[in-house]
Amino acid sequence: MEARVGIVGAGPVGVVAALACARRGLRVVLFEAEREIDHSPRAATTHPSTLEMLAGLGLLGEFESVGLKARYFQFWDGVTKTLVAEFDHQALCDETPYPYVVQTEQHKLSEIGLRHLAAMPNAEVRLGMAVTGVTQDERGVRLAATGPAGPEEHAFDYVIGCDGGRSAVRKCLDVEFEGYTWPERFLVLTTLFDFAAALGCCPRSYISDPEEWTNLFKVTGDDLKGRWRAVFPARESETDEEAFSETAVRRRMCKLSEDHPMDLLVHRNIYRVHQRVAKAFRVGRVFLAGDAAHVNNPVGGLGLNCGIHDALELAETLHLVAGDQSGEELLDRYERRRRPLNIEYVQQQTVANKKRLEERDPRVRQANFDELRRAAADPQLHKQFLMRTSLIESARKAGRIA
Repeated sequence: MEARVGIVGAGPVGVVAALACARRGLRVVLFEAEREIDHSPRAATTHPSTLEMLAGLGLLGEFESVGLKARYFQFWDGVTKTLVAEFDHQALCDETPYPYVVQTEQHKLSEIGLRHLAAMPNAEVRLGMAVTGVTQDERGVRLAATGPAGPEEHAFDYVIGCDGGRSAVRKCLDVEFEGYTWPERFLVLTTLFDFAAALGCCPRSYISDPEEWTNLFKVTGDDLKGRWRAVFPARESETDEEAFSETAVRRRMCKLSEDHPMDLLVHRNIYRVHQRVAKAFRVGRVFLAGDAAHVNNPVGGLGLNCGIHDALELAETLHLVAGDQSGEELLDRYERRRRPLNIEYVQQQTVANKKRLEERDPRVRQANFDELRRAAADPQLHKQFLMRTSLIESARKAGRIA
């Protein structure tokens, strides 16, 4: 009898988890509270280590066709508007077949994965089904869910909660979400303006400024014609209305480029940012992955990638246990691998990335710049830097944890 796996949340992590489990012969039901995939601007950078995983699932060709390959990324001094350092993923050409990142909106990965799931006889997708309860015993897990036809109950051998930072699964398990929330929110302004032509920057640029840093990167857009996202910190006292006002938006965009016309702005978004890690990634037969297990600020584009790594780790683990190739003690390995690596590679790195961009002390700023220049100029340091930022180092370290 096939093992049944219930997966909650049809964001990219949930969809990848469902597809990875189904491809390994597990019977999968994927639940999503919303009736359609959320298209709001979210994560958009997929690193080489994750591209390897998507290739293994047969998704990479389609994914790359709706994305932008970015070989380089840059650090800029926003005060002097000068380039500090540039890193070239080609330095990883001996380590990965994909020495670049792909930049595109995360909903595209969800939609590609859902099309693949629809063709699989052992996978079922239930959109518009909100999970409201999780109970379990030593034999299995029961999910309570509510949809258009009313309440339902489903039985599974295992359940994976991929239902985001406000995870209903995590709350049902009463697992503490340890960490903190940054006092400032992040403002995202999306524009059709070509910053590469105006500034000479590459499609993935980090701009350090003690008054107001910026992440600036290009994505493809649904029309594949390209658009730029500029991410700024909103002041703690700034309301949504103030941040979205023409005056504030114009000030921020014109600080990047005085030539930016306001009529090219196509989207505005603002959100709270957290650094949190679930106290447990496994409770019995229920697991947490992606934002349900860990959230972080987006500087460096690591959160979604780590979530996809969670999904592949879980799929392989459940496959081995369900197929009697290993005992149930192997289930504990998921937390041994994924929780400490998230703290070491994602939490610490994204906090450091943010602090480097917002540093106010002139001496520390200069020391940061000098360190980046040294790393970019030295081939060995250049490669070490990219091995860490691309999560290749993290993925290989995971494989060595018993």
